[in-house]
Amino acid sequence: MALTVAALGGIVTAQEIQSPAASTADAASSDAPLTQIVITATRVAQSSFDLPVSVDRVSERQIHEGQLQINLSESLDEVPGISVQSRQNYAQDLQLSVRGFGARSSFGVRGVRLYSDGIPGTMPDGQGQFSQFDLGSADHIEVLRGPFSALYGNSSGGVIAIFTADGKPGFEAEGTAEYGSFDTQRYALKGSGASGAVNYVADIAHFQTDGYRDHSDAERNNLNSKVGITLSDVSKLTLVVNAIETPFVQDPLGLTRAQLGADPTQAGVNAVAYNTRKSLNQEQAGANYERQLTAHDDLSAEIYTGHRDTTQFQAIPMATESAPTNPGGVIDLGRAYWGTDLHVTDHRSISGTPLQLTAGVSYDELDEARRGFLNFVGDTLGVEGALRRDETNHVYDVDEYLQAQWDPGERWRLVAGLRNSIVEVSSFNHLASAGLVGESGVRYSATNPVAGVTYRATSVLNFYASYGRGFETPTLNDLAYRSTDGSIPGLNLGLEPARSDNFEVGMKAEASHVRGSLDAFYIRTHDELAVAANTAGRSVDENIDETQRRGAELGLDAWWSGGFTARLAYTYIKATVVSPYSTCITVPCHPLVIPEGNRLPAVPANSVYGGLTWRYAPAGFSITAETIGRAEIYVDDRNSDAAPGYWTENVRFGFEQDAGHWHVTEYASVNNLTDRRYVGSVIVNETNSRFFEPAPGRTALVMFTAAYRDRPASP
Repeated sequence: MALTVAALGGIVTAQEIQSPAASTADAASSDAPLTQIVITATRVAQSSFDLPVSVDRVSERQIHEGQLQINLSESLDEVPGISVQSRQNYAQDLQLSVRGFGARSSFGVRGVRLYSDGIPGTMPDGQGQFSQFDLGSADHIEVLRGPFSALYGNSSGGVIAIFTADGKPGFEAEGTAEYGSFDTQRYALKGSGASGAVNYVADIAHFQTDGYRDHSDAERNNLNSKVGITLSDVSKLTLVVNAIETPFVQDPLGLTRAQLGADPTQAGVNAVAYNTRKSLNQEQAGANYERQLTAHDDLSAEIYTGHRDTTQFQAIPMATESAPTNPGGVIDLGRAYWGTDLHVTDHRSISGTPLQLTAGVSYDELDEARRGFLNFVGDTLGVEGALRRDETNHVYDVDEYLQAQWDPGERWRLVAGLRNSIVEVSSFNHLASAGLVGESGVRYSATNPVAGVTYRATSVLNFYASYGRGFETPTLNDLAYRSTDGSIPGLNLGLEPARSDNFEVGMKAEASHVRGSLDAFYIRTHDELAVAANTAGRSVDENIDETQRRGAELGLDAWWSGGFTARLAYTYIKATVVSPYSTCITVPCHPLVIPEGNRLPAVPANSVYGGLTWRYAPAGFSITAETIGRAEIYVDDRNSDAAPGYWTENVRFGFEQDAGHWHVTEYASVNNLTDRRYVGSVIVNETNSRFFEPAPGRTALVMFTAAYRDRPASP
């Protein structure tokens, strides 16, 4: 079985096709050669084995079997180079970074581009959220790391893209119920099918939990749908609609080291008193049109639009907020966004050697209404009070890109690209009491080249090298404050975009029963964004001259007769400050110097995943045992404290049965088998040293799925 991929707004969708080497059923078992992975990191369908890029594909089985299907951290532990940690706090996004990019983020995801069925989950300013990612209907996830992420615009670390499954011929209705520790529940209904020129899938899900810690209740409702329409022999239209609602999510905040030692389940200071919480609503839709223009040319055009409302109540003390310049402890954001991407791919030959060219343009726009309120009225805490901030922000980006791939001989493949990006930010302050009324703005631009070469040493071994220049603008969250107490109003428009040089070398090996990759990378970043001051619940950012990241990644898949498969992923990274800089942690400022050699916070030096699966097909039984290890992570730029490293072990097992039109599965999983006590993530540079977000001990989950399938008879 091979995987072919078609471009969708610059990211790819995959579909399975039959190959003489193995049937679909065989490939799903462990008694057949490993599936070949074909992706479109350069917007042209081809085997990942032949590309000079680091890319991994997480399959549907890995996403669904025995998994809660709520957090990306469930599935992405198996990918080298990426760190994704659940905070045990659904009011905050996962702590996600790729090769150390994004680890500093205190809000959402930054430094990594996100896509869901081709629709960007990353806004034009570089800030992203993945709460709209629907794992229940996902077919697979692709993770691209390193230099070629620059082909997708304002990002430095990588690209994470999720793809909804296509409906299969006939009709299928599926229901899922899950129950686990802390009264965690998930219920989902999914319908899918294909008839004639139309295929479709629609999935709705409800999730709720009491949470591991005090004051960590959460509720989430998701809808995801996709319709594919074959318009003609040479054209296709895909429509995507999804929505998410989290009407009530409590925020337990972080803990100090003393609190962590006394009781890791407790809520942070003032979390209960101010009823810290978050709610959001998001709806988005997109359409992609694909057409074969000529025998040599293909067109892909996409348009999308969406709206997101977020309200968050913080635990900023009343005395701090009472200062006239303080912007308040309630953040209210309304975001409307839309965008489009158009590109054409030309397939030609030069002297009998294949040449592929892709040229395109993209435009994305964001309008944000940002308001701040006091989080008290009179003596009543945790309620929306007086308006303290009212501004309108606008961001757009326009990018032109050109990519080429040429095979000058049987042993060589050359890939290169160029992307020109312009990002413009403007803001209008509506409150005279904030000290500034009027409009301000800034414009960022960059032209980023990428290039790579693959050398096919043998039929089963390739070597490659690549280089790319990265570009990461300050997000609206980075620009939001010029002072921690609000005494200096307006956006922090003096910030510069971070620019990086990204080098990578690697090797890939593929045989019938094993597949492996090994790479080494070196990244030097100028003007990286860091915290200049962090007090009173507000962070003010600055640029630091230089940082560097050096590391290596190993990925290995193997199978043995008898139904055994194995996965190993290892990452080493040393992410450090090269140029010393000063930071403040008090008001008035008493500068502290961050010396050369300090580690970047929240980036583990070593990460490892090992998993072993056994499938016994006659009984429909499978069991997976896995171990996950993480080195210590520092909590701030000063390296003043660290969360210790840890090892955890998990196991999940299940049965599958077929009876007539029915397919039924039962799974159970136990995480942290040894009931280890550890810190899962940290809040970087937290104001009051409340850095630590503890992970739960031993937890359990049971899952039941019943699917009714009405498929046409095989010819």
